[in-house]
Amino acid sequence: MNKESANSLTRRIVIGMFAGILLGTIFQAMLPKGGDLLIPLYLFDFSVRGFFVDGIFEIGGKIFVSSLQMLVVPLVFVSLICGTCSLNDTSKLGRIGGRAVGLYLLTTAIAITLAIIAALIVQPGEGVNMASDVTYGAKEAPSLAQVIINMFPSNPFDAFVEGNMLQIIVFALLFGLAVALAGKSGERIASMFEDFNEVIMRLVVILMNLAPYGVFCLMTTLFTELEFEKITSLVKYFLLVLGVLVIHALVTYPVILKLMTGLNPVIFIKKLRTTALFAFSTASSNATIPSTMNTTTKKLGVNNSIASFTVPLGATINMDGTAIMQGVATVFIAQVFNIDLSVSDFLMVIVTATLASVGTAGVPGVGLIMLAMVLAQVGLPVEGIGLIIGVDRLLDMVRTAVNITGDSMVTVIVGKSEGQLDEAVYNSEDDTSKDRIDFHHLKE
Repeated sequence: MNKESANSLTRRIVIGMFAGILLGTIFQAMLPKGGDLLIPLYLFDFSVRGFFVDGIFEIGGKIFVSSLQMLVVPLVFVSLICGTCSLNDTSKLGRIGGRAVGLYLLTTAIAITLAIIAALIVQPGEGVNMASDVTYGAKEAPSLAQVIINMFPSNPFDAFVEGNMLQIIVFALLFGLAVALAGKSGERIASMFEDFNEVIMRLVVILMNLAPYGVFCLMTTLFTELEFEKITSLVKYFLLVLGVLVIHALVTYPVILKLMTGLNPVIFIKKLRTTALFAFSTASSNATIPSTMNTTTKKLGVNNSIASFTVPLGATINMDGTAIMQGVATVFIAQVFNIDLSVSDFLMVIVTATLASVGTAGVPGVGLIMLAMVLAQVGLPVEGIGLIIGVDRLLDMVRTAVNITGDSMVTVIVGKSEGQLDEAVYNSEDDTSKDRIDFHHLKE
């Protein structure tokens, strides 16, 4: 084993992940459910949960996720301005945006169709006893018209503070266009933003090197609190959603990539593994944007003018993983409540979920809000969502990994179609040094 392989970021993240899972499982076995283990010392009782689970590991995990989220707004804003400025023909923006949104909606429609077909074959709700105390309070989703209105910020600084990605994208595009059209003044501003972008990307790489420790803390906390008995009681539903997610990521995406670009999908999957681990551990597409940008531009060879637009847009509206959960959950809840759905009902589910992936963009708890919309559309009880909430946390991690895979695939396809993809970089061997940074050099 060479030194480069031994020190690869992916290997260290995997080690951190499994170490966290193991330690979390040990803590769960040691600690009483919802309780603590106190070790009497000379002057006080030492709290195992308070010091380790709620202390060191929860703090470490939250700091890691917060550090990634800290970079999202400046990274998206600065890189999108740089990308817009670098386009020779600013009219390309409309074509790039239309193609990206169309591809995101297409993959979402495929995802939920695949999920419904698999659920009808496997029948995950068969034999499940409906709990009488199941409840769920669904939040109201905004209308599509309101979402379009809300895309345009009345105050861009409020959008930065709130992390409203759609508003940030719109403002950055307008600002970038203005810079591109401003002549000499615009050139000076563009040069400054290019320097900003280099600094932010360096900060991204530094934080990526801390990922193994953050992932270790996140996995330890999660598996200490994970309720395995709920997964056991819904094992058929859980495994079906998991299986369809894996098929969509490892079959649907590679096939689409191959058909639309002719590129080798094996290289794509291999180079995306580090970012997929980021997404799995954070369960947040937005928090994974720095890693996704790094992978699509430096490893997959997509020009920043494309990636800076399609990646944050995908993190906001691409809901393939959530669509799969909705498809399986709709069939599952219908079977649990003994309600028969017609072919037209299933078509309505596909259309509603696909359009809702844009209509509910940026709304907290978006997955369950979208599911509530879908269930209401076909007359299923929204309270049925309470059945699957218990196992949703772990599935949410896998869904996020699937979503960022879709973001990256669309980015590569759009980059290839626009002539903004360096195939030599794409086809090169996966250089793990692009994920690493020489800290000794920084000290010099």
